[in-house]
Amino acid sequence: MSKHLIAIVGPTAIGKTALSIKVAQHFNTEILSADSRQFFKEMYIGTAVPSPEELAGATHHFIQHLSVDDLYSVGHFEKDAIEKISLLHTTYNHLVMVGGSGMYVDAVINGLDEFPDIKDGVREELKNLLENNGFEELQKLLLEKDPTYYQTVDIQNTQRVIRALEVCISSGKAFSSFRNKERTPRNFNTIKIGLQADRDIIYDRINQRVDLMIEMGLVNEVKSLLSRKDNNALITVGYRELFEYFEGAVTLERAIENIKTNTRRFAKRQMTWYRRDNSIHWFDYKTPFEEIARFLNTKTHYS
Repeated sequence: MSKHLIAIVGPTAIGKTALSIKVAQHFNTEILSADSRQFFKEMYIGTAVPSPEELAGATHHFIQHLSVDDLYSVGHFEKDAIEKISLLHTTYNHLVMVGGSGMYVDAVINGLDEFPDIKDGVREELKNLLENNGFEELQKLLLEKDPTYYQTVDIQNTQRVIRALEVCISSGKAFSSFRNKERTPRNFNTIKIGLQADRDIIYDRINQRVDLMIEMGLVNEVKSLLSRKDNNALITVGYRELFEYFEGAVTLERAIENIKTNTRRFAKRQMTWYRRDNSIHWFDYKTPFEEIARFLNTKTHYS
């Protein structure tokens, strides 16, 4: 196929944004973000949205186009992204997709898996368990019912944990058993490249990024969202920990350390997710762009 989608993946803070802009400029094309946390306009600092200078480097789509009050699922994103790709492919032979949300990247490339209907009362049962026993009880339940998915999901994401448990309880089968059944045919060719580094380097970059977010005003950003802290979009790393600070549960110093710890755990799960995909071509995060460009030129027959 003459139309290509270049997907750039890897753990958080590894440098995907900078690479995506270089790739887009190389092919004179546009970028689709598949980072589900960067969709929301009220979440700027804590999601590491590209800077104004970076956004000016190439046209971006699906960046801060929603409000945290909007309900927006991976199913919505798949539909919107495929429509946008089809439209942009009338102008460009190459498009770039970048993001740390593996499920959202997979939805665009392979389509969504089909899951069984949820039985009546299951959702309410899980919500009651959450309210009465806390989120850790749901995490333990997921580990019991589907240890495979437990190792790859963002285990701090309430919405995803509950969704997996709904399927487990309703079907009597592991959530992971319904995933990756069949690829949905796409009318474009996908090339996946990933950035990687030693774990200590990734963790150090994460710690530095969190410190920078605090300097940029993350605490005030989270404070402005206190009244909406139960929104699905805000039950995420960087916001949940500071909500605990504002509620008096932890000190500010502890909240910041918790952000770093939970972000490192998130990065570890990202890499677990991506390692199962043998189609990703990995580059060290310091690889000169010229080498990456040569690889992409060969794969896309671009000259």
